[in-house]
Amino acid sequence: MLGGFGGYLIYIALLMIIPIWAQSKVKNTYKKYSKKSTSSYMTGAQVARRILDENGLYDVSIEETKGTLSDHYDPRKKVVRLSTGNFHGQSMAASAVAAHEVGHAIQDAQDYAFLRFRSALVPVANFGSNISFFLIIGGILLNLSGLFLFGIIFMSAAVLFQLVTLPVEFDASNRAMAQLVSSGVIRNNEERETKKVLNAAALTYVAAALVAVAELVRFILMYVAANNE
Repeated sequence: MLGGFGGYLIYIALLMIIPIWAQSKVKNTYKKYSKKSTSSYMTGAQVARRILDENGLYDVSIEETKGTLSDHYDPRKKVVRLSTGNFHGQSMAASAVAAHEVGHAIQDAQDYAFLRFRSALVPVANFGSNISFFLIIGGILLNLSGLFLFGIIFMSAAVLFQLVTLPVEFDASNRAMAQLVSSGVIRNNEERETKKVLNAAALTYVAAALVAVAELVRFILMYVAANNE
């Protein structure tokens, strides 16, 4: 009984504590380095434009978007969207985030395999994340193992999306650091602090993947246990 309760506590920790900690780490790191300017004093928008142009991506535009850390790259419209603080900010955080999003644009231009795979998974992953829980709960309540299994299969697609996201995000961050240095946006003594921003952001994806895997494993074990009774 104690072992089962202990396992449940570990699951709750993965499901709640780790994501909260990761989000807190990102916010605190972002807040800290949003107050430190780079030696180049370039805004996030200027950083993004410089790196895009140096990679020949003149067709990719840059837009300001509302929110905080709402930055993203839209491959359909070829647009790098930066939140207001990062669009106008001259900080290490703004430069790191802008370069990271441009990293995705470079991946897109170079036909990066994991980015293509993740894009292909989007419709299946969205459908799976929306319906899997209902199928699993329905299977449990109605004692229908087939329905339960279908729920697990659909959930697996959503989990696969989370896992594929990891190499995509880490690669974008690696590209960002290389571009920031080669383009002269940051100096050697600023690399360590800038990398802290990128590493903190990566934690959110790692946390999301851990939670997704933990949840999937839990339901798989429940399914196996139910069918062995």
